Amino acid sequence: MTITRRDFLNGAALAIGAGLTPLQLLQAAPSGRYYPPALTGLRGSHPGAFEVAHQMGWEKKVFDTDGLKIEEEYDLVVVGGGISGLAAAWFYRQKHPQARVLIVENHDDFGGHAKRNEFQAGGRMILGYGGSEAFQSPKSLYSKEVNGLLKQLGVDIDRFETAFDRDFYPGLGLSRGVFFDKAGFGQDKLVTGDPTPMVADDIAPEKLNARSWRAFIEDFPLPEADRQALIDLHEAPRDYLAGKSREEKEDHLAKTSYQDFLRKDVGLSEAATRYFLARTNDFSALSIDAVAAADAYSVGFPGFAAMDLSPVSEEAKAEMEEPYIYHFPDGNASLARLLVRGLIPAVAPGKGMDDIVLADFDYAKLDQPGSPVRLRLNSTVVSVRNRDGGVDVGYSRGGQLHRVRGKHTVLACYNMIIPYILRDLSAEQAHALSQNVKFPLVYTKVVIRNWQSFRKLGVHEIYAPNQPYSRVKLDYPVDIGGYRHPRDPNQPIGLHMVHVPTSPNMGMDARTQARVGRTKLYGMSFEQMETAIRDQLQAMLGPAGFDHQKDILGITVNRWSHGYAYFANSLFDDEDESEKLMNLARTQVGNVTIANSDAAWSAYAHAAIDEAWRAVGELG
Repeated sequence: MTITRRDFLNGAALAIGAGLTPLQLLQAAPSGRYYPPALTGLRGSHPGAFEVAHQMGWEKKVFDTDGLKIEEEYDLVVVGGGISGLAAAWFYRQKHPQARVLIVENHDDFGGHAKRNEFQAGGRMILGYGGSEAFQSPKSLYSKEVNGLLKQLGVDIDRFETAFDRDFYPGLGLSRGVFFDKAGFGQDKLVTGDPTPMVADDIAPEKLNARSWRAFIEDFPLPEADRQALIDLHEAPRDYLAGKSREEKEDHLAKTSYQDFLRKDVGLSEAATRYFLARTNDFSALSIDAVAAADAYSVGFPGFAAMDLSPVSEEAKAEMEEPYIYHFPDGNASLARLLVRGLIPAVAPGKGMDDIVLADFDYAKLDQPGSPVRLRLNSTVVSVRNRDGGVDVGYSRGGQLHRVRGKHTVLACYNMIIPYILRDLSAEQAHALSQNVKFPLVYTKVVIRNWQSFRKLGVHEIYAPNQPYSRVKLDYPVDIGGYRHPRDPNQPIGLHMVHVPTSPNMGMDARTQARVGRTKLYGMSFEQMETAIRDQLQAMLGPAGFDHQKDILGITVNRWSHGYAYFANSLFDDEDESEKLMNLARTQVGNVTIANSDAAWSAYAHAAIDEAWRAVGELG
């Protein structure tokens, strides 16, 4: 497909393609205003954010900052300006109200994975989330510490029940659909009326506008025998492990992938099984070849209803049943913004969750001399060492090395980088930290001129089992703080697209797939990503009149080469050994403690906050 290059709203995509980093773009902006959320093109782990870290990790370069003068001294230095790092600064200041705190962040924006994407289209602002998406089951899973922090920040969980319009897309008669592509299934075909239950669904089960399993599956471009086998799996499941005890069944499912369960135990063909291939990508960052059948059971996948298994855990039940509505228009970027505004009040006016969405942030106020809390962007920490009752922290910024000192340090960066920067680390703890191999993924935002194509097709979300982007959906309908979700199908709207670079059926374990996927992402240019986006949208939406050349107004690719935290996987890991690794990895080292969601082996915002609470508590 020939691409007509265009100026994506502010020219960032073209400039990045020409080799300029986001920092150079921001410095050269005609307005002179440093404001990263408005950049489009390649974001997430963007050029300028990872090169120094790769020198340490790939080239084994050691940055010696011990001989540099100590430029500044603080009570606490936090490495990482994501949700966990910001929460650590907050908790530390609660314990020590007069404390001076420096937060050092390698990206050009704060928030970590909680990134805000802003577009201007159709005479209005359209917001998107570049990573951390929502609060996961807060009424069931959140600790008193997490709930306490949210309350202090002015977040009322119940407010989302009116801000999130669960009836909006159902009220338009829209459903979910599945896109079968020619390469994988012999023809391009969109099948609507998907009745598949989602993990923590934003749509109520009775409002999915779904068809019966039989009517839905009969439209699949598969042979009749495969369609009937899938219908039976959903409507008339059997005990596929008959003759085994419950314990034997559960042991088998824990060590069998969902793909192997479907192929070997249920007896589905390869073509029928391919329909499920990417159903787990968004939630697990793995395809069904690397997800245990036991985990598929816990999140409602078909095939287990007649097998007399133990009930799923209360946590899994909460994740399935609590509605997925606790979402700001910019995802958990609003949580990061609330934390930053609370720590550095001069950065933006207002108070509470209703005004944070449209609050005007002045990034020039983040790192002001004399401020008790300073947030330093575009700075990669290269050395952390306990010394003289405190901690020396060296970082690289703009090609120059600097050294500061803190009484305490919280490492709220991801686990895999810590062995390269923490000089006091034992070999055993370094190994434990290295085992949290983060899963890569891409959250792409595409602003389209209108969404009549979705309306004509009768869908608001599409699952594509054999395409680069396994999930494509219209943005969540949330109105809060003066921001209004686009409601007119004739007006622009943002699409959320999820790509996970998995390597199914290659015989790789989860960690190896993560490493290979990361290499794939680093090898892809923005232009290559854009081509895949345009090709897929054109194939899915073209029959309803969509024209990618004129209908795509902006693209932001949030590339997270180090995305979801690793979690224990019964296919490849021993549960007790994983617990030991996790506890050893987050062990305090002198005046240095370790936070972030990696420390919990859990890719959730509430896990990141809980780990920040623990890390600060360890400092005394």
